[in-house]
Amino acid sequence: MTRVAFLLLSCALPMLANAQVQRTGDYLSKMDANGDGKVSLVEYQDWLTYAFDGMDRDRDGVLSPSEQPGGKGQPLTREQHRTRLAERFRKQDANRDGYLSARELAAPPQ
Repeated sequence: MTRVAFLLLSCALPMLANAQVQRTGDYLSKMDANGDGKVSLVEYQDWLTYAFDGMDRDRDGVLSPSEQPGGKGQPLTREQHRTRLAERFRKQDANRDGYLSARELAAPPQ
């Protein structure tokens, strides 16, 4: 995991706690925007991009070093962030059906 990805995840954890997610199924219900019982790539990216958006204070689509915790790091675009999320999604999609189930969401990426 890259430093920026770690920082984004660490910023997201307090927000996840506020979302009242207490069980694996809760992640599915929160991420599953269309209610079909599974999480698509876009739903996954949208849910996990809110931390990026919250850190992007000037709303230019780029996390500059000053917008990152500690004021350090390489600039990261919103698109680069979503690309990294897509890579993580593919690793978690164990059955390669293009969706994440509650079980896949709970499992570490392979």
